[in-house]
Amino acid sequence: MRLLPLSYIARNLWVRRVTTLLTALGMGLVVYTFATVLMMSEGIRATLVATGSPDNLLLLRKGAGAEINSGIDRGQAAVLATFDGIATDARGERLMSKELAVLNSLAKSNGKTGNVTMRGTSAAGLALRSQVRLVQGRMFAPASAEIIVGRAVANGFAGAGQGQSLRFAGRNWRIVGVFDASHTGFDSEIWGDVDIMMQAFRRPAYSTLVLRLSDASAATVQRFQAAIAADPRLTVEAKPEAEFYEEQSRALAKFISILGTVLSVIFSIGAVVGAMITMFAAVAQRTGEIGTLRALGFRRGAVLLAFLAESLLLSLVGGLMGLAAASLMQTIDVSTTNFQTFAELAFRFTLTPGIVVQTLVFALSMGLVGGFVPAWRAARLKIVDSLRAA
Repeated sequence: MRLLPLSYIARNLWVRRVTTLLTALGMGLVVYTFATVLMMSEGIRATLVATGSPDNLLLLRKGAGAEINSGIDRGQAAVLATFDGIATDARGERLMSKELAVLNSLAKSNGKTGNVTMRGTSAAGLALRSQVRLVQGRMFAPASAEIIVGRAVANGFAGAGQGQSLRFAGRNWRIVGVFDASHTGFDSEIWGDVDIMMQAFRRPAYSTLVLRLSDASAATVQRFQAAIAADPRLTVEAKPEAEFYEEQSRALAKFISILGTVLSVIFSIGAVVGAMITMFAAVAQRTGEIGTLRALGFRRGAVLLAFLAESLLLSLVGGLMGLAAASLMQTIDVSTTNFQTFAELAFRFTLTPGIVVQTLVFALSMGLVGGFVPAWRAARLKIVDSLRAA
């Protein structure tokens, strides 16, 4: 079967460039929405997954779904500190951080309020997070009402800059440093001395313990987890920190992905109808041309494929336009509420090769659905009727 050249198909779109552009823009808007939702979901997932270090173990109360719901009393913390296999730093101190995680509402720069995770930690906590580095000021002093704030908090909340003070938990806290956590969840937190924060928030127990084993192999981790489970004094469980934060991202990312996909599919109905109208108009304008092609020996299948390829090319143009616009979202920092913790989470839209492929497949699917019926109609036109209409 002889096929019509691609140059012929592209020329037909160029001849109707105004209609082509308007239809492509409509498709581009739908593709932009679809791609942005996927990028948002991936950005949240990437932010939370990168928060956890694969070398660290996070210990929580059994059954706790989040740090703010967990509780480990001082007695259990003391027992855990005696376990063998915990790594030490250059001074021989065990790499183990007893931490508190609570939510506190603060005023944002736009006048609204948002929940911020207050993390009580220590120097060991900073040492365990290699992705966290101070970019302004210094580390808070132990046993003091000094705090350091994440980059997203410093930029998004009122009075949260270096050298300023925040009032919460019945006292004033002086900001002595700002840290950058490499676009992870820690960027949206405030850190202070764990003992002082426990006093201020009247919390008798730690939320979590974070530690690093001297041997991070899977077998060693499993033995450590088994030792915890076998100790009747303990009611905690140990998870790799990266695994814990991946679980934290799952619900929110899935919700956004499903909601966005449903909305995109609804919006795509309008784009498909627009493509269908455009292609029906093309068939009506080129009835004589179709008859000539059939008279020259091009079969119905060739005509069908030509009009279908024209619709797919139109949708590809719209898809690339929408994808290009969506890619610009990567330069914007936004925040949302994490459903697992109800705390503010700053993240960036993330475009991956997988999202590019999904987006282009979605765009081509709209072109296929919108162009098939007009293409079928063009292929079914009889030669005599087409030439007579011309």
